[in-house]
Amino acid sequence: MSEAEASGRTVSALVTAGDEWLGTVGPFPVADPWWAEVGSVVAHLEETLGTPVVVLRLVDAEDRGRGPREGHTTYHVEALGRPAAGPASFGSGAADAAGRPSAPADLTAPVAHRAEWAKASGVREALGWAGTALREAGRPPEGPARQVRTWNLAGLFRIPTSPGPVWLKITPGFAADEARAIGMLAAEDPGLVPAVVAADTPNRRVLLEHVPGADCRDAPREIVAEAVSRLARAQAALAGRWGGGRPGGLLDRTPSALAALVGGLLDGEAAGDLDAGELRLAHRLADRLPSLTAALESCGLPCTLVHGDFHPGNWVSGPRGTVVLDFADSHYGHPALDGLRPRDFLPADRWEAAAEAWCETWAASVPGCDPARALILAEPLQHLAYALRYQEFLDNIEPSERRYHEGDPAQAVRAAVAAAEVAGAL
Repeated sequence: MSEAEASGRTVSALVTAGDEWLGTVGPFPVADPWWAEVGSVVAHLEETLGTPVVVLRLVDAEDRGRGPREGHTTYHVEALGRPAAGPASFGSGAADAAGRPSAPADLTAPVAHRAEWAKASGVREALGWAGTALREAGRPPEGPARQVRTWNLAGLFRIPTSPGPVWLKITPGFAADEARAIGMLAAEDPGLVPAVVAADTPNRRVLLEHVPGADCRDAPREIVAEAVSRLARAQAALAGRWGGGRPGGLLDRTPSALAALVGGLLDGEAAGDLDAGELRLAHRLADRLPSLTAALESCGLPCTLVHGDFHPGNWVSGPRGTVVLDFADSHYGHPALDGLRPRDFLPADRWEAAAEAWCETWAASVPGCDPARALILAEPLQHLAYALRYQEFLDNIEPSERRYHEGDPAQAVRAAVAAAEVAGAL
């Protein structure tokens, strides 16, 4: 069995070139099981068609109940040049009354909340901006950008330059200003974050220096502890510099701000995915959030810049040491939300090392605080914060991309209720 066949994913591509419908390619197997990973899709199509292509968006996917992976995925793909391959490369697909191939009726129709990188014009504009920004930075591209990932939360391209590759990342308007968050942490620990080559904040585009190494999902205890400690030290330093105030440009997700939003979440779409008993407990938890957040704040840890998705898949360990990536969910809030996040991604022994390192660092940085108690009290709030964020995704992405996140808010609410029950808060 080939690597592509072993991944469990096959792909069909609905190919256009500007306003022209070219046809369907596939199904064909690809090596990566994850729907958002499109590097192998692009490679196959460029070899088949003889022209550069870009995957614009997910049109349909077979859900096998294992998250956004495996099964059959269908994408809208834009050919960036005239295919050298003839019509035989395309499947028959649909046809109009004269027998000519015709595109699916809604393939290019305008849709609310479609990401700019899910449009051919948006991709061309972003790549044009990146090329100009790199030339202005004195490192012009030395080859075409290679698309690596696309989904509702980001478009990711790797661009070769003489000093080394640069990553173009495009995110939606509801994402945080990554360049700003990276800059804040870089002021305290430059090696903890990737270098920003250029940024276009209004359009949520950023060019980041490549960070060599591997993610830390299987990293040893000492690397896990290092990553956790360095972020906590930088967060404590920022909190001290800000003196308890929230700097401009960071979304307010302090415990009290989160508590104020939960009622609306439970009265909205997420309620439809909860049964009556679950919803009753969730509302009870919402009613008790003021006392829970007061207890959390009494632990003495200051609010600061929070990464928002601080798990080992977003840490890279290599020649530079450990570097933290992906600040699209960053905000101003309680640091225990970052302190808890690694637990879902680590085995018990390495989670123990992470928790110990986090508590020791905060205890040393803020004498008299109680970080161990904060981790316990913050857990229900952490899950509710993710429920709110997942609902924000669903509220701001086009329909075909909702399958990445449907059911996630309710699942996070369930986890919040379970944590509150364990903590004796219900």
